[in-house]
Amino acid sequence: MTNSLDFNTKSIAQDAYDKLAEEYAARIGTKAHNAYYERPATLSLLPEVKGRRVLDAGCGPGVYAEILVKRGAQVVALDASPKMVALARARLGEAVPVIQASLENPLNFLENESFNLVVAPLVLDYVRDWRAVFGEFQRVLMPGGVLVFSMEHPTMKYLDFLEESNYFQTELVSYTWKGFGLPVEVPSYRRSLAEVFNPLIEAGFVIDRVLEPLPIETFKETEPENYEKLLREPGFLCIRALRR
Repeated sequence: MTNSLDFNTKSIAQDAYDKLAEEYAARIGTKAHNAYYERPATLSLLPEVKGRRVLDAGCGPGVYAEILVKRGAQVVALDASPKMVALARARLGEAVPVIQASLENPLNFLENESFNLVVAPLVLDYVRDWRAVFGEFQRVLMPGGVLVFSMEHPTMKYLDFLEESNYFQTELVSYTWKGFGLPVEVPSYRRSLAEVFNPLIEAGFVIDRVLEPLPIETFKETEPENYEKLLREPGFLCIRALRR
């Protein structure tokens, strides 16, 4: 399969995540949009992982990897941010190899058909070429393997930039995050639903489940206004796909 990833492309969000890494790690366990919205939804899509090899692609400070290890998985984790890698290593100890690597580049250090599951939570918004990265995920997954990923919902993201955006183009946009200490400008890509699903299908995946999640009740206790908003408007999109 042709792979157009470069070998040394830096993630567009690496600098931003380096700036907010420590605050992100400190708050990720209770930050409502993560702990009470995205994470329960993504975890609900995971298959049984006990005894399985799992790639945590975009591990951040290691929250998912820690959960997967506790469930009995053999995990390899990677992240583009050196500070996130350091935090994940501190959190996970010797239990998980944590590699600094950008999903914009080939994952040459990973063997073909060496994983049962790839989980990529809230990381693909920072990757321009989904055909290439899905090709890499397809390569490292065993036949019948599972890919689970989450992303910002394309509808929400389009509406956020409505006046300056072309829905049909994949565009570089930017948000100012204020929930992790000092404000940090975080760039990401906005894309259409066609550019979410077609690259996945072209890479050899079968879409198994699409989840537009609702926040769990605990979210209401911490951020009632955002809780009510998320009952009416989509925030994230979670997808499970199977490797043919």
